[in-house]
Amino acid sequence: MSLGKAVRLALQEAAEPDKAEPMRAYMKSEMPFLGVQAVPRRAALRRVFAGHRIDSAPEWRRAVLSLWREAEYREERYAAVELSGYHFYRDFQTLYTVPMYEEMVVTGAWWDLVDELATHRVGGLLTAYPDSMRPLMLEWAADADLWKRRTAILCQNRFKSRTDTALLYACIEPSLSDNDFFARKAIGWALREYAKTNPDEVVRYVRAKGISGLSRREALKNLPVG
Repeated sequence: MSLGKAVRLALQEAAEPDKAEPMRAYMKSEMPFLGVQAVPRRAALRRVFAGHRIDSAPEWRRAVLSLWREAEYREERYAAVELSGYHFYRDFQTLYTVPMYEEMVVTGAWWDLVDELATHRVGGLLTAYPDSMRPLMLEWAADADLWKRRTAILCQNRFKSRTDTALLYACIEPSLSDNDFFARKAIGWALREYAKTNPDEVVRYVRAKGISGLSRREALKNLPVG
């Protein structure tokens, strides 16, 4: 049985159909759900991935994109995201994966898919290949596509003291005038994460840029300032 078929079968077996519609409604998803919650989904996928080893990076990328493009249910896209980060394939995380992640970000176009890719996949590539990924993130930060901009803003969310502050601000600033909820939320979230490492700098930046509303509230949520 192919990996794709095994994934679909495992998800169907783990599904609770009565949960499908509430999950779809919560996520405001046009794509239907099977009704597989996160914990049983991850357990089922671990078993499938362990039993279907992939030998080469090109084959792995094809498998990820096949799951993604052929998905009929949202959990199948979650499976593609999980396969893209599965620990067997850490050595496959190279610049050759950038087009794959770009496609997934643009066509996923919603936070439940994009944020994992931004913080765990694209962020990992930025760590490994800063000379190539830094200019790319600056390009994405100014892109017309909201989800590429959001990815650029969030890609350093797990960096803590390794955060490239100049890059963070350069990725935020093209979206400062954007009133879209997901752009504003991303700005606030990225600043809130950096505030865990350098709170005074985040307060300074928020005040210097006159950041207000949702982004300000999110950025300063855990700080003793208003």
